[in-house]
Amino acid sequence: MAELGIPAFRGKQLGNQYFGRLEADPGEMTDIPADLRERIGDELFPPLSTSLRHVTSDEGTTRKTLWRLHDGSLVESVLMRYPDRATVCISSQAGCGMACPFCATGQGGLQRNLSAAEILDQVRVAARAMRDGEIPGGPGRISNVVFMGMGEPLANYKRVLTAVRGLVSPPPSGFGLSQRAVTVSTVGVVPAIHKLAEEGLQVTLAVSLHTPDDELRDTLVPVNNRWPVTEVMDAARHYADSTGRRVSIEYALIRDVNDQIWRGEMLGRLLAQRLGRMAHVNVIPLNPTPGSKWDASPRSQQDAFVDAVRASGVSCTVRDTRGQEIDAACGQLAAEG
Repeated sequence: MAELGIPAFRGKQLGNQYFGRLEADPGEMTDIPADLRERIGDELFPPLSTSLRHVTSDEGTTRKTLWRLHDGSLVESVLMRYPDRATVCISSQAGCGMACPFCATGQGGLQRNLSAAEILDQVRVAARAMRDGEIPGGPGRISNVVFMGMGEPLANYKRVLTAVRGLVSPPPSGFGLSQRAVTVSTVGVVPAIHKLAEEGLQVTLAVSLHTPDDELRDTLVPVNNRWPVTEVMDAARHYADSTGRRVSIEYALIRDVNDQIWRGEMLGRLLAQRLGRMAHVNVIPLNPTPGSKWDASPRSQQDAFVDAVRASGVSCTVRDTRGQEIDAACGQLAAEG
């Protein structure tokens, strides 16, 4: 604001408009003088993204949005309304460079990192949709944000951290969400996990492990060739010790690939030894993606796997899958125009 020769207090007004009133159109900011609105719009509110389409399922309570960014890149976000909460799943990169073979996003490769503004605007639009009653159930609020859309969040560390601080700071500096209501997911970028552990935040860390053994994980999560399971567990332990927060272990269950009972037992022993009560396993029935040779495990095998993990005293539940039929579930986001 100082560089533009505009009084500093106007910056606080703009922050309250964006984060508090969820307004990004300076023309609607009636507490700003009319002669300043156009100038502020040109200088401070460049067009970040355009909503190309919404696709809904679950009687309208799950809504996937396809965004075209200013350079033509495409990303997706998913808003999910439950009886007791509303969660928005956001993207941190256009595409993903992690190349996990069972994930549609990973198969498309990485286009680029998103800016902090592009990340935060996905949340602002979702929050506005909830506030204005666009989602069945009447007006409401966003309660949770998960970095589980397109991209590897910790590969875009600086911008994701800026966005996280924007989520949890109160207006005029942020949306004022609870830190514990924000989840940052990673396939196991070990140096960044250690770094995040020292940021003084209370966000939830979700580690996409998918198998407890290096031999299979080298294939399912190629970054494991660089940071094997033991190093990922060391980093997760550091995060749990530094924050006092339980680490969520994500496990996409794939028929005849990683759903063996012995692997469930191995996973339970690994987590009991390395994390103990600071681990919670989220079993995710594999969501189908075009051209994939893999599919979800039968329900009986899924239940037996969960029991095998729990036998070691480790908390384990099956995630409620939303949006599968509109390709909005975990691993399905491909941002196809």
